[in-house]
Amino acid sequence: MAEPKTRPTDVPLETFLARLDEPRRADARALAGLMQEVTGEPPVVWGGDIVGFGQYAQQYADGRRLPWPLLAFSPRGREISIYLMDGFAERQALLAGLGRHRAGRSCLYLRRLSDAAPDVLRELLRASAATLEPQRIR
Repeated sequence: MAEPKTRPTDVPLETFLARLDEPRRADARALAGLMQEVTGEPPVVWGGDIVGFGQYAQQYADGRRLPWPLLAFSPRGREISIYLMDGFAERQALLAGLGRHRAGRSCLYLRRLSDAAPDVLRELLRASAATLEPQRIR
């Protein structure tokens, strides 16, 4: 089996952030602080454009279990992608109070961080990390 291309790097967060224009840099810095607060883990740049916090063992269809960030985001493109790997099935009420966003299967998309209600976003992050806690790698 091929190894995943998205892996942790040793690129410092500040080096990663320096590539971003304002106000995207400020949003990424604030989101990094929030995710670090929720997970208690430092930021790690994965694959060049994802900033992850902590790790859990993600189970693939073929049975492999490989590390993936517990919480992560990517400020690429026109939106900030926030990865909540357990999805949103149980969190529709929170999403309804979040503010302007789009949601995919396990990605939350924001044009800017200010589009989201801070307390609701914090609770979404906290709930996702708590759900994945049994698979967390320490």
